Amino acid sequence: MLEEEVHRQRKSLKEVVNEALRRGLSLRTGKVPRFRVAPHAAKLRPGIDRGSFNRLADELEDGALLRRSSRAGGDR
Repeated sequence: MLEEEVHRQRKSLKEVVNEALRRGLSLRTGKVPRFRVAPHAAKLRPGIDRGSFNRLADELEDGALLRRSSRAGGDR
């Protein structure tokens, strides 16, 4: 997006980035509305164990760690 804006405005990257930062920071002057989540009743289907969600999350995390470590070891 920055490269497109540099080309469109025909300005340096530094100028475009500084202008974007100024615009973004100036938006903070107003009060930001609070983010709210509307809860809803959710029921699990019969036969689904809530504990299995934690086990699945652990397995996915372990798999991600193993993939990362195997990629890091392959770079050597």
